[in-house]
Amino acid sequence: MTRPLTARQQNVYDFIVKTMNEFGYPPTRAEIARALGFRSPNAAEEHLRALERKGVIRVIRGTSRGIRLPAQEVESSTEPSAEGLPIIGEVAAGSPILAAEHIDRYCPLPPEYFTPRADYLLKVRGLSMKDIGILEGDLLAVHRTERVRDGQIVVARLEDEVTVKRFQRLGHRVTLAAENPDFPPIEVDLRHEALEIEGIGVGVIRGGNGQALG
Repeated sequence: MTRPLTARQQNVYDFIVKTMNEFGYPPTRAEIARALGFRSPNAAEEHLRALERKGVIRVIRGTSRGIRLPAQEVESSTEPSAEGLPIIGEVAAGSPILAAEHIDRYCPLPPEYFTPRADYLLKVRGLSMKDIGILEGDLLAVHRTERVRDGQIVVARLEDEVTVKRFQRLGHRVTLAAENPDFPPIEVDLRHEALEIEGIGVGVIRGGNGQALG
């Protein structure tokens, strides 16, 4: 019979689950310590070892995000390595396309490399944003937020389709403008159409090869 968790261990476990559900990858020791008020990452490590002994997590040594939930591992035996920023699906920079909602792989860059910090990377398809240097095959670093100002580069979802464009709003009308004269803007009437902002672009990794442009 599995021993019950202490209150503090339960807090750590709940934070791990919350982080994985929200971002698709586990927290680092430093992130656990900061979120739960521990004095150092070493204190977080002690709690992780206790949780591992009780069988509720599995710790992979030598990796900063090496935390696994056994229940999730049963569901997926092909889980990718959780190091760096997750690369999620693809984003159309021409006409919108359906974005796959899964992590393809990871890029070994810390979120703090970008300002504001990036939460994930999206692979760009098309050339509608080429005039500002967002090209086919690039990885767009995205900061998750629903708050956006006119003129910002956004990742916008129209129903089940996702696109990268420059945001402009006037009353109930939103214009998602391309940065390529060959592509017309997308006009959205918020009275009749659903528009969700998935985040703002905070940097580009050229060709997905690790050469980051902040």
